Amino acid sequence: MTVYSNSFPTLANEMWRTPSVPKRIALAAFGVALLALSSKIQIPFYPVPMTMQTFVVLALGMAYGWRLGGATLLGYLFCGAIGLPVFAGTPEKGLGLAYMLGPTGGYLFGFVLAAAAVGLLAERGWDRGLVTTFVAMLIGNVIIYMPGLVWLGSVVGWDKPVLAWGLTPFVWGDLVKILLAMIVLPGAWKALARRRGR
Repeated sequence: MTVYSNSFPTLANEMWRTPSVPKRIALAAFGVALLALSSKIQIPFYPVPMTMQTFVVLALGMAYGWRLGGATLLGYLFCGAIGLPVFAGTPEKGLGLAYMLGPTGGYLFGFVLAAAAVGLLAERGWDRGLVTTFVAMLIGNVIIYMPGLVWLGSVVGWDKPVLAWGLTPFVWGDLVKILLAMIVLPGAWKALARRRGR
């Protein structure tokens, strides 16, 4: 596994040659819209339907870097906090802060931490190789689950099957999304290099 020690440009910076402030705002807005869309689409899977939201969270973090990735996720949470139906299960399961303080609130907080963490790894070149992308996505998933499960257990009670509700049904879907990221992110870098003749 190759681990890069120096700072590398992110995919977004390389594609747009250090985006200006308006471009960064546009990228963040695009990311928020993509996150909202990914939360609403369910793909039949075993043992539970799969959304692509965690894939989008981590892919955006790696493509944008830790600053813009984290800011995009904060923007997403802000949109949800003011009552826009951007989260999975909204508006059916509530809106705004009431929803965010519910059982899934810890996962939402984990999204921000995970996007920033994988963005930092991408700035070390971890999004350019298959193995490092796999490891970065795995780390990102762990970061999402840690506050998610702690919050879930605190809300519903630790006498409940917290892991069975908040972790084990999603493991296979997460593995599929990690494998997809191993194709998409290094593939995007190779396509960019081919386009520029490098």
